[in-house]
Amino acid sequence: MISSALLTGLLLASFASARPAKRGTGEIKCPVVLNGLVPVDKTPTDFDSYATSPFNPDYIRGSEKFSQILQFPDAGSSRFDNATTKSVEVTINDKSIFQTQNGFRRAGLQIQGDTNENGPGTTGVRTLHFSVKQDPERTLNLTHEYLNVWHETSDYSANQFNFEAGTIIGKSGSDKNSFKVLNRQNNQVWSTPIDATAWQNFAITLDFVKNTLQVYYSKDDEPLKAVTSALSNDNSGGGQYQIGILKKPTGTSDVVNSGYQEKGISEGQIYGGIFLEDSANGCVSL
Repeated sequence: MISSALLTGLLLASFASARPAKRGTGEIKCPVVLNGLVPVDKTPTDFDSYATSPFNPDYIRGSEKFSQILQFPDAGSSRFDNATTKSVEVTINDKSIFQTQNGFRRAGLQIQGDTNENGPGTTGVRTLHFSVKQDPERTLNLTHEYLNVWHETSDYSANQFNFEAGTIIGKSGSDKNSFKVLNRQNNQVWSTPIDATAWQNFAITLDFVKNTLQVYYSKDDEPLKAVTSALSNDNSGGGQYQIGILKKPTGTSDVVNSGYQEKGISEGQIYGGIFLEDSANGCVSL
């Protein structure tokens, strides 16, 4: 016979599992230039084809296809995801070697339509939105430096900004447990602690006319707020937005080609609410 206490527990568990997942209430108020929101009905193999993926199916990855790289955990919804969209997790392992970049372990998303030269993402005023959440089963090794989101110039010589985690090479590592935004000169302009359980929402506005950068932030379903002013930044050079994981090695001055990466890597970063909007006339979705 099942005890009344056990029965009550089972009923409560059943009720909890039957609740609809909490959806974000963020409203996109500005024209979307590049759409990286993931429709809820997308399957892993959809990300291997230009016809069905919101992202470039060939970049950025090693020998494994995106259907092997991407995961779709039950992580709830970020601020700008609703009943029609879902989050996606970018994972890396020992095979995550892009081209001949043997120092890095790397996999990442490029939104379709984001071209390297004269693309729609590098004109006027653009705001890149993305949210991140941590996977307790695929944690990052924060003794390494991670590039998670950045905009790389078309000649691959510089990044207009970096959104990073972990221990930045050449630094003490005292703030390794934080997300950091760096400008083109690799100077940190803002940081916030990595939250192990919450959705963390970010927006980065690049003004390609005035050459400025501005950062917005919130947690879970709270509206975004500006956490910096519009800071002077060199946004020239065209290029593309990179969203995913680039894990740098340790113990080398040639991070692209050599250095230490531990064996048995199984790491991930969950992303949601990815889109680039037109922020002309100060329009930013909050």
